[in-house]
Formats: sequence, C-alpha cells, structure tokens
Amino acid sequence: MINIPNLLTVLRVLLIPVFILLFYLPFSWSYLAASAVFSLAAITDWLDGYLARRWQQSTPFGAFLDPVADKLMVAVALVLLVEAHANLWLSLPAAIIIGREIVISALREWMAELGARAQVAVSSLGKWKTTAQMVALVILLANPPQFTLWVGLGYALLLVAAGLTIWSMVQYLRAAWPHLSAPGAGK
Repeated sequence: MINIPNLLTVLRVLLIPVFILLFYLPFSWSYLAASAVFSLAAITDWLDGYLARRWQQSTPFGAFLDPVADKLMVAVALVLLVEAHANLWLSLPAAIIIGREIVISALREWMAELGARAQVAVSSLGKWKTTAQMVALVILLANPPQFTLWVGLGYALLLVAAGLTIWSMVQYLRAAWPHLSAPGAGK
C-alpha cells in the first residue's frame, strides 16, 4: 500500500547512495552535506513512524521496510566513518552496533517462527540507544576525521550508544532465554 509513511521509508533508502556520494566528494563542505542528508534520513525515520501511528496507516510493507532502512542507513554510516577515522574509538563501537543488529535480527526472526516475537519487541531503552547513536553519527559525519572537541563528543556518544546496545541485547537475550534453552530449541 502506498502512503506517506511508506514513501518516507522508501525515501530513506533512496537517500543512502546520495549520502555516500556526498561523503566522498572532494570538497570542504562534503562532510556537512553528507551529515545533512543523514539527518534528513534520521528525521524521516521518526516522522514515518509517527505518521503511520497517528494516521493509522501501518502496513506490512512499512513494518518490514522501516527497520531494514534504519539498519542500512546506520550500517553504511558506520562503515564510512570506520574507513575515514580508522581507529579503535570508532571501530569498536561500530562493530558492537552492527554485530548486535545482526544478532537481534536473527533472534527476532527465530522467535517469530516460535510465535513468541512479542517477547523480543523494541524496548524504551532502544530509543535512548538510537538517540545517542544518531546524534553521534550526525556529529561524526559533519566533521573531518581529525580529532577535535566535536569529534571527541561524537566518539563519546558512540561509546554510550555501544554500551546501551550491549545492555539492550542482554535484555533481549534474557527475554528469549527460556526459548533458547528449551530442550529441542537448537538444530
């Protein structure tokens, strides 16, 4: 079904190549432009969910594509930043954030097969993690990879996001543990 929330989600996916192109342009303003496009995509993430709930326009297509678009956008930003910064302060939180998304996506899929998907639903902790992560990424994308106060703040927020990421992953795994440890749960 085509509606405004779904169009915003599709727009977020379509902005990814634009964001990548801007990031690599050899101009002094390219970091700020890439950060602006990433910010626009992050705003559409909030806006599409808000509108879908407010207008009661949630669809199966939107429910599928929204988290995919979010994960693609964040993973691409992290990969670009890891390449540009090439240091432990960015690489470690990036690996934690991307790794957690893979683990939790697989866990949710597996729990859905068991009919227990609601036990690993998104928590309010995830909103704090997402906020810290998005602000960190906007700051880091807007600045060249030389250490400044802003880049240090971006690293600090990304470390906070990674910590919240681990914490939320532990909560999800604890909620799923009765199913994971049940006899016959494995292959």
